[in-house]
Amino acid sequence: MAERPEDLNLPNAVITRIIKEALPEGVNISKEARSAISRAASVFVLYATSCANNFAVKGKRKTLNAGDVLSAMEEMEFQRFIAPLKESLEVYRREQKGKKEARKDKKADSEEQDKSREEENDEDDERMEEEEQNDDEEVDN
Repeated sequence: MAERPEDLNLPNAVITRIIKEALPEGVNISKEARSAISRAASVFVLYATSCANNFAVKGKRKTLNAGDVLSAMEEMEFQRFIAPLKESLEVYRREQKGKKEARKDKKADSEEQDKSREEENDEDDERMEEEEQNDDEEVDN
């Protein structure tokens, strides 16, 4: 676990980017406010993780899954986040499925190329053997 409470804070760069995206252009935020938001976000993540972990423990699992997080949001009375989280989860799963299929296609293409190279090498080997036989026959004659 973390040695100091500060070790549990989210990265400042990430928090700053999220804040800038949430605020209208031209609005500034003080360093103190950014720090307070960072701490609050870190506490929220830790609390949500703890609640999700409770659901995993109840399910006799050591791995948290998306269902645990969604159940934790409901238990924490953050129902308004459940629908957007489900949508984001679906988008993430589609992207992962697409990446997996792309890797699968790339692997199949690579295997086809390897197979065609092997066939070309076999043909080259056969030609070389024929040429050697022809050379041997010419030497014998």
